[in-house]
Amino acid sequence: MSNEKIISSICTEVFNVKEEDVEVVKRLMGGMSNYTYVIKVNSKLYTFRIPGKKAEKFVDRVVEAHHIGLVETLELNNNTIYLDVKTGYKIAEYIEGTPLHELDPLDYLDQAAEVLHKIHESDLISDYDYDILGRLSKYENYTFEYGYVHSERYNKLKDKFLSYKDKYMDPSKLVLTHGDSQVSNFVVTDSELRLMDWEFTGNNDPYYDIACFGNSNFDHALALLPVYLKKTPTVEEYNRLYFFRAFQTLQWHNVALYKDFIGLSKDLGVDFMFVANLYLDKAERFLGSIK
Repeated sequence: MSNEKIISSICTEVFNVKEEDVEVVKRLMGGMSNYTYVIKVNSKLYTFRIPGKKAEKFVDRVVEAHHIGLVETLELNNNTIYLDVKTGYKIAEYIEGTPLHELDPLDYLDQAAEVLHKIHESDLISDYDYDILGRLSKYENYTFEYGYVHSERYNKLKDKFLSYKDKYMDPSKLVLTHGDSQVSNFVVTDSELRLMDWEFTGNNDPYYDIACFGNSNFDHALALLPVYLKKTPTVEEYNRLYFFRAFQTLQWHNVALYKDFIGLSKDLGVDFMFVANLYLDKAERFLGSIK
């Protein structure tokens, strides 16, 4: 069944309308894990998310539903109308605005820091930890399903990362985090900065979100850190940022490998094996930046 047919079928039930009353306006670009469309029903705009191939390996929709409900009071996310925890299909109200990746993120550092402080200082506690070490192990196991043996380079970088964990992983610092606060998930409206897509939310170190802000360009994370801290960062504070970004690159290295193994390189026209190796280059750079 095509994505358009899925949208029409679900929307006729959710909104109690006819198929011809459901209009697919456009597909939103920017992510490679989901297909997200802007749709119009009864003259109102919504987003409709269809998870990509094997997305359930990385996102637990029951956990996502928990976090969507948990963060409602923060008024940062768009209002969810429908979420099927089995399929991952989600309908939410459309937020009129411009994705931050289409603008200059450096012009919005104050607002981004304010958003992250609002989350981190909310006193909201998730039922779930992000559990970076457990998650990395799980993602590695997905590659083992295809008989993959990690390279000596990967194992050396992972060992170096683990050598720092006692220094930079402090359980007392865990707070609610967005978990995927890259610039493409921020939306600039006429009056405020909003933050979408809470699929990777959980209790985690706040530096994880700051590091995510540098997903496409790490200079953005380096620029955000002093604004977030409201002071010039110390060497150790920069080290902590490099540490969590290094983890993220090791994590996404495994995800990219898995995407290649399940055929997404061919399906999407993206060389995920090449992407996986790029992540190792970045991991080496960030771990080498820790002083």
